[in-house]
Amino acid sequence: MTQQDGALMESGDTSEKQKSPLKRWLPLILIGGLSLFAISQGWHNHLSLTSLAIHRTALLDFVASNFLVALLGYIALYTTLVALSSPVASLATITGGFLFGWLVAGPATVLSATLGASILFLAAKTSLGGALEAKAGPWLQKLSAGFRSEAFSYLLFLRLVPVFPFWLVNLAPAFFNVPLKTYAVATALGIIPGTFAFTYIGVGLGSIIDAQMEASGATPACLEAGTCTLEFNIGSLVTPELLIALAGLGIVAIIPVVLKKLRSNKEAGA
Repeated sequence: MTQQDGALMESGDTSEKQKSPLKRWLPLILIGGLSLFAISQGWHNHLSLTSLAIHRTALLDFVASNFLVALLGYIALYTTLVALSSPVASLATITGGFLFGWLVAGPATVLSATLGASILFLAAKTSLGGALEAKAGPWLQKLSAGFRSEAFSYLLFLRLVPVFPFWLVNLAPAFFNVPLKTYAVATALGIIPGTFAFTYIGVGLGSIIDAQMEASGATPACLEAGTCTLEFNIGSLVTPELLIALAGLGIVAIIPVVLKKLRSNKEAGA
């Protein structure tokens, strides 16, 4: 091999090393860029109680006439909202129950949320997971190994307990190199109770909108013109009883891990 050939090979290796970080970060850069663009355009403002009150008749008519197309559109939109960590995903869940009924919206939302969360998880894992683990100190490596060994139970707990932001739970397992299958299954199972609860709330959303419009004297026309508003907080629909029930399910999910730890400590002390 000549000196020129060696120089060319070395140049090619250097080029590949330079491209590697960009390729690794590209998925997360694309998701972050799309999310910032959507926020800058104010697209999230179109999914609001006011917007639903203005367009609900048209939306319900469209669903009645084009049910399958509307449902597929809902799945695609919801998947995108979750993948971009949009703050309106909870309202979208309630809207799904309003438009399709809880029996249809529940499974569709679970599927959409799992797909969207998995997209974000894979992007973060590709960009950050391996690099972070390689540079991690002994403490973080030990934490990572412990999380992976009980990943399913931990993820189920994090999904069930409504204390942790959904986007944070989507990202955190990527740092610990959790397998995609474990992540997806735990996500799908863990969000079922909360998803069905929110879609069931959505079934009665029409009467809530009617009551609010009657109380404030609002009409679709004045809402669209911006001359009147609806004073309503979606968070008020989430009762303490619902939060306690979900937290209770989360505690049940983590019991196997606690028992295993206690058993191992007992055996170590024997």
